[in-house]
Amino acid sequence: MRNIRHRAAAAAATALVASLALTACGSGDNTAGAVKDSAAASFGTPSAKQQSQGDDKQQTPAEQLSTTSNSSGKIEADSSAVSSKSQSKSKSKSQSQGSSSTTAKRTTCTGANTKVKVSQVTRPINHLLLTVTNTGNKNCDAYYAPALRFDEAQAATQIIEESQPQAVVTLAPGESAYASISLNGDGNPNIPAKELTVHFIGRANQGSVGSPAGPLKLPTGTRIADDTAVTYWQSEMADALTW
Repeated sequence: MRNIRHRAAAAAATALVASLALTACGSGDNTAGAVKDSAAASFGTPSAKQQSQGDDKQQTPAEQLSTTSNSSGKIEADSSAVSSKSQSKSKSKSQSQGSSSTTAKRTTCTGANTKVKVSQVTRPINHLLLTVTNTGNKNCDAYYAPALRFDEAQAATQIIEESQPQAVVTLAPGESAYASISLNGDGNPNIPAKELTVHFIGRANQGSVGSPAGPLKLPTGTRIADDTAVTYWQSEMADALTW
């Protein structure tokens, strides 16, 4: 009788232990799930539930593009205005440069685009002054020295080489250049002269180019010598008259 009671008590104890074990496992699973969700929330990793909710709210690439376009519409409009303004400035600058380029075009000074005048000066004595003025609408270059021919002389007048300027004299429309003529040179001016023809030298210095100026009427009583000489073209009158 006692053995039967012991066996019944042992069986009941075994059943109780098994029940408690099952209960502990179920509670542990729930606790582990709660801990997992809590950890996911703490570190920013979405839980399965959150992922499911997030998937419902995600936008397609087309929706994202539409949203970006709508939110930046004003910026795009401003950019377009800036671009238009920039193009306008660029066009204006291009036109300005084109205008400057036209103004900067040059040609050689000749009798066709200049007016030449010969006049007598009191100092230095036995000197004449040549003045050439650009009458054209482009800059012209007065190269080297004028090639002078008095009356029907066969030889051109000598050039004072020491008078060569550092740069070619360029005349804008309306501007003038100067050259002085030393009538006596190193000799005695005793040859009467009535007219003077002025030829212009080209850039290559290979003789005269274009049409000449003249013949110009010389001041009354002008006399020249065998070694009469002329200076290079100068941008200043005073520089021409120093020779």
